[in-house]
Amino acid sequence: MTVLNVVVGITGGIAAYKAVAVVRALVLAGHDVHVIATEAALKFVGKPTLEAISRNPVNTDLYEGVAQVRHVAIGQAADLIVIAPATANSIAKFAAGIADDLLGNTLLASTAPVVIAPAMHTEMWQNPATAANIATLRSRGVHVVGPAVGQLTGADSGPGRMSEPDDIVAAALSVVTVKDLAGKRIVVTAGGTREALDPVRFIGNRSSGKQGLAIALAAAARGADVTLIGANLEVRPAASTGLHVVDVSSTLELEAAVTAAAPGADVVVMAAAVADYRPETVAQSKIKKETQGDTLQLTLVKNPDILRGLVESRREGQIIVGFAAETAEDREALVELGRAKAARKGADYLVLNRVGWTEGFATDGNAIIILDAAGVIVGEAAGSKTSVAAPILDLLT
Repeated sequence: MTVLNVVVGITGGIAAYKAVAVVRALVLAGHDVHVIATEAALKFVGKPTLEAISRNPVNTDLYEGVAQVRHVAIGQAADLIVIAPATANSIAKFAAGIADDLLGNTLLASTAPVVIAPAMHTEMWQNPATAANIATLRSRGVHVVGPAVGQLTGADSGPGRMSEPDDIVAAALSVVTVKDLAGKRIVVTAGGTREALDPVRFIGNRSSGKQGLAIALAAAARGADVTLIGANLEVRPAASTGLHVVDVSSTLELEAAVTAAAPGADVVVMAAAVADYRPETVAQSKIKKETQGDTLQLTLVKNPDILRGLVESRREGQIIVGFAAETAEDREALVELGRAKAARKGADYLVLNRVGWTEGFATDGNAIIILDAAGVIVGEAAGSKTSVAAPILDLLT
């Protein structure tokens, strides 16, 4: 992976608190992140927080580091500049080339790609002045992410909400990512299936879908045409990511969706946590404890083996990647479980990871071991789920 020198500019809007997550995601992805915060931004987010998350000093003052010509050097060294949030005022200054602070100077001094994530009230976003400024920036090659439609400050709602941090990071990194998966059609499953007991209850698992989503976003950034089949995702990708999203809930629904999508795919990545069993019968009204007594007995039936079915029906040349989440005691036990599963499933690659009360599911990080069909270790990675996605996709190029 290429380590990028990323400058994150934070301007003075209430959405500045979400910029912390943008910085964190870039750092966890392995990049060197330098924050430039305007004076107004520091009214919303403290400098110590930004320094702790970025792992670098935060730059704020145009007149600091004059001997090192810092107002020019930061921009010259940048591989990528991300402005999040980009307020109406900062957008206007950027479009006009105004450089009365360190961020403005950095933008003028840099030839790096620039990605902005606007955030403001609807009336400000729709104002003709803002529309003209955005058009000007786009004509100069600036990449604009969002804004989204949603809850704004106070009781207001509408277009102008800053896009979610993961979407901003995915869009920003896609600008500087080699499109080595261009032309490939990839299907990714993500999340955890739920098996209904009655209209209000289900049997499920703790998968958030973050790893599968990270793989889908990374594949799209590398040029692939990606279909994401999401089972109860904790976070949905924005439309701007370009993913084709199919929502499912149960294992049978996921099987139907992936079976329909797989024939047209070059690669299928089965990252979803799929329930092995489902209730034999589903109550059509809420199960009441008053009528059940002190115990409730459930009869479960086995769900279909979706991964094995995909392997058996795949077309020539199609690559299938399976996942195995295990509560193994150690690395050796994890690999042994994985080798046994690889032999049973027949997938081209099997991605192993340990799960437990505090690891694997519902976390931002992951550690994986990748086996080929013969059970040979062909890759390992640990870090953010975004960074872990890269070595998996590297096997597909």
